[in-house]
Amino acid sequence: MDMMHESGNSLDLKPIGVIHSPYLKREDAPRQGRLSDRESVIEIFFEYADGLQDIEHHPHLIVLYWLDRSSRMTLKATPPGSGTEHGVFATRSPDRPNPIGFAVADLIRRDGSRLVVRGLDALDSTPLLDLKPYSSGTDCIKE
Repeated sequence: MDMMHESGNSLDLKPIGVIHSPYLKREDAPRQGRLSDRESVIEIFFEYADGLQDIEHHPHLIVLYWLDRSSRMTLKATPPGSGTEHGVFATRSPDRPNPIGFAVADLIRRDGSRLVVRGLDALDSTPLLDLKPYSSGTDCIKE
């Protein structure tokens, strides 16, 4: 995943792992990961495994992943059940210019460099970009 800025500067994204999920095709996945109780396994590549130190102290994780089977040409989308077309940036469509997936997943357990989680909608073999601990005090907006 190597991209160039207009200025000529390179933007280089390197997967840190891979997501193993029960969803083989797009139509298998839930509309949103939080709507499913199915488990997935996040496998962290060996060279990034040290970054998992103390992750088991966080019951919820922000998971960022690359939606590698999505269209990057889509600028309009109609969310399920809405019947109204919107600009893609006003939707949660997986089809978008930079198809970055975002989910807050429940950490069930850690097995070495493998994390068993619940709450992802990623297809099997999806590249993992990053993990961050979820903090309700920081990440939850009070409305």
